[in-house]
Amino acid sequence: MSKASPSETEELQPLSGTLITLMSIAIGVIVANLYYLQPLLHQVTKDFRISESKATLLLVLIQAGYAAGLAFVVPLGDLIPRRRLAVLVFAVASLVVLAGAAAHSFVLFAAITFFIGLASCGGQVILPLGADMADPAQRGRVIGRLMTGLLMGLMLSRSFSGIVAQVAGWRTVYVAAGVALALMAVMLYRVLPSEPVRAHVSYRRLLSGTLGMFAAFPMLRRRALYGFLIFAAFSTLWTTLAFHLSAAPFHYDNLVIGLFGVVGAAGVLAANVAGRYADKQRSHLTTIACGTLIVLSFVVLYVGRNVVVVLAIGIIMLDAGMQGLQITNQSIIYSLAPDARSRINSAYMVCSFIGAACGSLAAGQCYAHAGWRGDCLLGGGTGLVILVLALTWSEPISTT
Repeated sequence: MSKASPSETEELQPLSGTLITLMSIAIGVIVANLYYLQPLLHQVTKDFRISESKATLLLVLIQAGYAAGLAFVVPLGDLIPRRRLAVLVFAVASLVVLAGAAAHSFVLFAAITFFIGLASCGGQVILPLGADMADPAQRGRVIGRLMTGLLMGLMLSRSFSGIVAQVAGWRTVYVAAGVALALMAVMLYRVLPSEPVRAHVSYRRLLSGTLGMFAAFPMLRRRALYGFLIFAAFSTLWTTLAFHLSAAPFHYDNLVIGLFGVVGAAGVLAANVAGRYADKQRSHLTTIACGTLIVLSFVVLYVGRNVVVVLAIGIIMLDAGMQGLQITNQSIIYSLAPDARSRINSAYMVCSFIGAACGSLAAGQCYAHAGWRGDCLLGGGTGLVILVLALTWSEPISTT
């Protein structure tokens, strides 16, 4: 594909299958930064000689950093060309991740972890661009395909980090990630299209406009609450899974723990199915189905806590429910304000990753005091709230 023209006054070109695939890959590469640590926490704990509860704070920091990036960086996509913004964010992410590989103080590494999260918001710059370029009748499917990259990066990052850490140490994971991000920055510079020049808006007004989206769109408030809850449930599992699998009766190493990310990749199927249902205006049914899956997943994880096959089934159920509801939420919110999709996405994802940070923090405390069973009860209770809301709230056929 030829390099995009320097001009930024052209109309957006239609999405091609190749461009969707490349954008999807880039989204997966940068979102992976948020999840490399999860299967490595027990090894990082030993390296820095810290407690398990202190190690889980790293996950809170990276998610808090990501929420900050969503709040203060992603809205810029409604002000400056997203091609330029995406390339810059990927380049900065590369530098920060490489700095993390070189950190040998826990305090320094913890600070860098926050900025890794902050710089990992590049995928949320690309997603609204894809929604803008998509045919409205196909928007759910396009978002589903882009989310496939996000989900693969999210899930396979754990397998990648586990395998690489087992062979060459956990710091090598960050070196490889930094190189991959630099390559993605070059690729995006070459393939992302130009955009029409936008009216100038002050940064302060842009941020206040993001907050104003909540007041303007009740459906955004509703879907943002779902986002908060599904990410809290998701983090409840993945924050402590490495501790559970590295302890009795499993005693698994980094390699095996990382492979559990492959199990979670089954959520990709749910994303594509949810995208098709969103295009058919069946989002309410999908929300109920996904909420049910999340509740049942934690029941399975509780009952089968010492049986690896049952744990795998529970993980598949949770990831499918979470990812299915996530793509449903995004398909809905992108239809609310076509000229402000970056701000809409920012508002929604900030809520989601505040939920992720709260879920990680609560999971660390639950695991310290009540073990795996406590975490399953926490996650199941969160899923039950989702299901009750889905059954209680009726939704119009059209959400625009």
